Amino acid sequence: MEVALKRGESSNKTTFQLFYFLIFFGFGSLFPLLSVYLQEDVGLSGTEIGAIMSISPIVMIFVQPVWGMISDYTRKPVAVLVISLLSTALIGFLYSSVHQYGWLLIVAALLAFTQSAIVPISDSITLNYVQKIEGSYGSIRLWGSIGFALAVLIGGWLSDRFSLVAIFYIFAFILLLSAMLAWRLPRESQAMKVEIGRGMVQLFRIPRFVLFLVTTFLVFGPIYANNFYFGVFIKEIGGTLTGIGFAFLLAAGSEAPFMKITDGLIRRYGTVAILIFAATISALRWMFYFFEPSLTLVYMTTIVQGFSVGLFIPAALQYVRELAPDHVRVTAVSLYSAVGNGLGSWFCTFAGGYILDYYHIGYVYLFFSVLTFIGLVILGTMMMKERRNVPDVS
Repeated sequence: MEVALKRGESSNKTTFQLFYFLIFFGFGSLFPLLSVYLQEDVGLSGTEIGAIMSISPIVMIFVQPVWGMISDYTRKPVAVLVISLLSTALIGFLYSSVHQYGWLLIVAALLAFTQSAIVPISDSITLNYVQKIEGSYGSIRLWGSIGFALAVLIGGWLSDRFSLVAIFYIFAFILLLSAMLAWRLPRESQAMKVEIGRGMVQLFRIPRFVLFLVTTFLVFGPIYANNFYFGVFIKEIGGTLTGIGFAFLLAAGSEAPFMKITDGLIRRYGTVAILIFAATISALRWMFYFFEPSLTLVYMTTIVQGFSVGLFIPAALQYVRELAPDHVRVTAVSLYSAVGNGLGSWFCTFAGGYILDYYHIGYVYLFFSVLTFIGLVILGTMMMKERRNVPDVS
């Protein structure tokens, strides 16, 4: 009996790992090269590109709670996840046939509407599973980083060999595969609740949680916006589409080993210390890009993303769960995702497009660096308060 249970757990873990690999492979095949496609193939300006790319995070802020409530009401998160995957694949395929700016805005909004359900619902199902088996979220999530890294390399190579429009076909095909695999995810996660409204008041009465939401906005915003502008940056300093893929392979690929060891590092040094270290690396990296170094140096320094993003993502998620009372943890994760992935990403992406129009790509990264340094100051303040054992009001 015990052997059978262990085999079942191993099979489920493999399913989760492959699922994360596929969905982030799909994202990696499209979004890092989308800004290059809009600039080179469609001929949009920096402000227009910034507006289109910033639609996804701003839609996410309003739509993610809706998807969460649908999942809660139906008690069928797996079915909701499959529907969102199939819808996203279809709209992604249609995206390739649209070239007018107005229509691109509409299609981008529709894509954001369906796509915004994928990661939060996947994370909710996964967190419920790892809690049940006392497993590690990082050991599953790292496969998403591997998938993302490989996808940009393959997408860049295929775009160089054929056309940039190939990114839409890869995206749609991979999400179709993801939808089929999603049916194999554990069904016991259907009991999870996403209490968006009930928990917000209580969470906003916890000062450290509010401060961390601000930090998430300042640190995560540049991290996610970098996925849209890094391709433009590589092209500006002389790289090719394959070169963009290679840079993302090094950057995103370096996240995986750090995600695997994050739990041990947190136990040794503390969650906030790891967050400060990761944010410091991010701030220095963005500042380095402001000076537009040689392509070789950029390739050499992309692996520091493992220290920054690879540590920050699982540490931030754990910190949110530490701060939130048990009965509002899912609400806390939803808010954290909406502020970082949504509001912060939107602001940095939109502002980055405006800066790109009036200055050059280096100033986009200077802007990212300044925001991240401000986030660091807040994290440092939080660490000092924690060491003084200042209690929160809850």
